[in-house]
Amino acid sequence: MTASIRQPPADDPSLLVHAYLDGELDPANALAMEGRIAADSELAAERDRILLVRRLIRKELKRELAPSDLRARVETVIGVRRPSVPRSWLAFAASIAVAVVLSSGSTWFLIGNIAANGVEDAVVASHIRGLMSAQSVDVASSDRHTVKPWFNGRIAQSPRVVDLASAGFPLVGGRIDVVDLKPVPTLVYRRNQHVISLVAITAVQTALPPVRRTVEGYHVVSWTAEGVTYWAVSDVATADLEEFAERFRSTR
Repeated sequence: MTASIRQPPADDPSLLVHAYLDGELDPANALAMEGRIAADSELAAERDRILLVRRLIRKELKRELAPSDLRARVETVIGVRRPSVPRSWLAFAASIAVAVVLSSGSTWFLIGNIAANGVEDAVVASHIRGLMSAQSVDVASSDRHTVKPWFNGRIAQSPRVVDLASAGFPLVGGRIDVVDLKPVPTLVYRRNQHVISLVAITAVQTALPPVRRTVEGYHVVSWTAEGVTYWAVSDVATADLEEFAERFRSTR
């Protein structure tokens, strides 16, 4: 008896997330996929997991070039010649390693070993995605009485929202991001032409120590208050981000 081979469905959402992140979708389908990810927390979690593993691979794997004769050997085996396009050995290894790690329990081992840094990476990644999106917020309003109620019914707890326009940090709106496989509220503020993302995560365990760090060119400031850990991310000057954090903490 010949065993049947189970083929993945053509519209498998998880495969489409990979294709979206690899830049394999045309603009129309990429835009449609962005909408599906924004509306589906499981797809958003898959996206964040892929980005995190990619970051781990870039961080842990030694960068080296592919052997000079690798392309010729592959072309000989498959009988096809393609135009020469430079590609690093790291990118080749990463594409394989991502598929292997994501298809196994190793993902959770890797993430578990860097829990604190994992949250930091995730909030920075969410900030970058917001900057790249055609619309960086799900609810656009400078009125905190509009933004705060919008989260009701969408997440477990509506975040604290303060008006900082008089201090030079006007509210832009809010959105829902996914951190550690859970939907979390993100408030978006602005400082001149710079965007500040403020992620509010309920601190279910011992509060993490305050963080002041630069990740991928973005400054990160975090603090915990009233059972919530806040993560502020922006490319604004460090002093401005520190001022924003202090203003948010002290304003009622």
